[in-house]
Amino acid sequence: MPSVRDLRDRIRSLKNTQQITKAMKQVAAAKIRRAEALQKQSRPYADAIGAMLRDLIANVGSVDHPFMKPGAANAPGGVILMTADKGLAGSFNANLIRSAEIHARANANLAFYAVGIKARNALRRQSGETLQVWALSQGDMFANAQALAQRVTDDFTSGRIGSLTLVSPKLVNMMTQRPEVRQILPIAPDKEVGENAKGGSVEFEPSPEFVLGRLLPKYLEFTLYSAMLETNASFYAAQLVAMNNATDNAKKLIDENTVEMNKARQAAITKEILEIVGGAEALKG
Repeated sequence: MPSVRDLRDRIRSLKNTQQITKAMKQVAAAKIRRAEALQKQSRPYADAIGAMLRDLIANVGSVDHPFMKPGAANAPGGVILMTADKGLAGSFNANLIRSAEIHARANANLAFYAVGIKARNALRRQSGETLQVWALSQGDMFANAQALAQRVTDDFTSGRIGSLTLVSPKLVNMMTQRPEVRQILPIAPDKEVGENAKGGSVEFEPSPEFVLGRLLPKYLEFTLYSAMLETNASFYAAQLVAMNNATDNAKKLIDENTVEMNKARQAAITKEILEIVGGAEALKG
């Protein structure tokens, strides 16, 4: 059984840990509000550019753009793995890495792009080639998204990769962040939208093909930027939940160890009293 001193040291250590987790919980709560605000501000633009893209694809006869054509047949498939730069967020990063590993087992010959320090560390264990690494929350996030979009565009158009898949989290709510695997390139037209939109009276100037050629690179940039914003918000939501659970668990352990310390202290006091009484009886005898 641990001594009173050991239990007291353990309680002191747990209290220090509880202070750290409580501080990290408050930081995560403050940062997630800003991350969610940025995500909500970008949502109207994402909806508008997506709707415009669907209208354009539905109103053009043939699209002469690399994003709308199949990639090189023998080229590896490109995969963007998005994680956070830091940990202490429960299974958030592990779930994303596991989704990428499942995708890699189902599809051979892959080349990876890492967004986030945890993704970079995980891809060192993967068999595929890691083409480039970006940090998620260091520097200007939109500039990083533009650089990532430019790199994957160059690789796709030059035939270095034959497709592009994004592995990133979807922020369902504060308690749930679900990994998502979706194909980004080539862009497949929506058949239902195309059939319903044909015959519309929308006119484009100078031409639908010209507008679409300018819109597709912007669409790719903003798709990646939006995924980065959602990854950042999902990380802070996961960290908030993890630190809240850690704080509660620390409190439970402190209470349990306090009870054990009181029992050990009471046992020590009882033992001393018995020794004193025994000594007094021995002196009388």
